[in-house]
Amino acid sequence: MWNWLRLVKDSVSEKTIGLMRMQFWKKTVDDVYCDSPPHQPVAIELWKAVKRHNLTKRWLMKIIDEREKNLDDKAYRNIQELENYAENTQSSLLYLTLEILGIKDLHADHAASHIGKAQGIVTCLRATPYHGSRRRVFLPMDICMLHGVSQEDFLRKSQDKNVRDVVYDMASQAHLHLKHARSFHKSVPVKAFPAFLQTVALEDYLKKIQQVDFDIFHPSLQQKNTLLPLSLYIQSWRKRY
Repeated sequence: MWNWLRLVKDSVSEKTIGLMRMQFWKKTVDDVYCDSPPHQPVAIELWKAVKRHNLTKRWLMKIIDEREKNLDDKAYRNIQELENYAENTQSSLLYLTLEILGIKDLHADHAASHIGKAQGIVTCLRATPYHGSRRRVFLPMDICMLHGVSQEDFLRKSQDKNVRDVVYDMASQAHLHLKHARSFHKSVPVKAFPAFLQTVALEDYLKKIQQVDFDIFHPSLQQKNTLLPLSLYIQSWRKRY
């Protein structure tokens, strides 16, 4: 379901079609919680998960609502708008993951909130070259204006210092959210750690972008880290996130 929602924006040519698909998922979730899921494989599996883990409907609806609002091809007005989007999508998904793990803990929720926001910022940065190839720029306008950078600067893959300063500010905000999430490390139940292992990939990207002096278009950022699975295993073994 999550992948389908994520791909709606890029797979439809008209906003109206995207809205229709979102309405389908809203009705599907309503039907699932009324114990009458449509005869569709994803819906049936979602119904089973809801029954098995008593998943909170609010988190599911937040993900759909936020994806629906994001169908417009508009840049985020400010970093807070991007963080709100991340909270309602990435963090909501983490709250659901915690429920699947049987965890109800305030510290785990706080960590999930910050990790989700870090994920949202990093995803926005990582997707910038792809979006640029389609003549779209979604980076927060307030940070771009602060450094005197226009959308055209990103479309022509500028490597000017001002452009790199925009990327630096965003990467720093993502790093700050990771730092806040890890500040709860000693209070978060160990059972929650598997839900947070995505921090390994987030930190890997943030380190790589620092190494190329925040040049978001550097070819090395598009290469896979073959050691990432090992890093994930080590963090899992160390019971850290």
